[in-house]
Amino acid sequence: MAAPIDSREPPDISGARAACRALALRHYENFPVGRFGIPRSLRPDIHAVYAFARVADDYADEPQYEGRRLGLLDDWGRRLESCVKAPEGPVFTALGDTIARLGLPLEPFRDLISAFRQDAVKQRYADWGEVMDYCRRSANPVGRLVLLVTGKSRPELLPLSDALCTALQLANFWQDLSVDLPRGRCYVPAEEAERHGVSVEGLVGGEPAGDVAGLVAALVARTAGLFELSRPLPGRLGGMLARELAATWLGGRSILTATARLGPASLEARPRLGGFMKATIVLRALRGRIRA
Repeated sequence: MAAPIDSREPPDISGARAACRALALRHYENFPVGRFGIPRSLRPDIHAVYAFARVADDYADEPQYEGRRLGLLDDWGRRLESCVKAPEGPVFTALGDTIARLGLPLEPFRDLISAFRQDAVKQRYADWGEVMDYCRRSANPVGRLVLLVTGKSRPELLPLSDALCTALQLANFWQDLSVDLPRGRCYVPAEEAERHGVSVEGLVGGEPAGDVAGLVAALVARTAGLFELSRPLPGRLGGMLARELAATWLGGRSILTATARLGPASLEARPRLGGFMKATIVLRALRGRIRA
């Protein structure tokens, strides 16, 4: 029987990689890159990065970790710092190998840990500055790590990658309004809500007053601007990664459009993409670039 993914026992490297791969394949719906755009030789490295983030994200969010979240995340961060020389468990055995072999910096992983710690204690955001800072640490490191792993981390690509990752994170926030709000979590900036006569507490309580339609439209517009900033990224990468990122861009932008169509109803129903739309996205992504 395989060791738990957060076990402290360091397996051999092949077993560690297999554990990370199994976790990635179970949860790919939450991971935008890695199914076909990454060369086969680099997929174990992407799986290791994903497994690190997935377990930490679960510590921050899943009910079974209530009351233990910060302690578990602190321990996860400690294990990160020692994973190259003294790995503990399958995730850090695989990740330590990836970091050492590719010369990856630890800062993006530290940023992810800090964002997950924030998720464990913070459920309200005062303004866009707070939301964007959270995205800088929770989303942007993933894109930067993908570029590093694939050897495409050129300085001119980093702002495009950050814009795409933040846009995807925001689109996911607005897609999940009907899920997060009943749980008491609200990523809608209070300042933006108040601009439309809406209170965050009203949103969380399920009885919002004010211009909810205008608020949703403003959230969508802000996010759409980031998608537009990131539009050139796939075309500048080339190869299969360009096609996968094009699919990621198109999927996220389509979810945002679906949220806009629902408007205020997105507070009660989660926007989804139908089979025809998904097929259209795949066909458009085969070009490896996104046309306006």
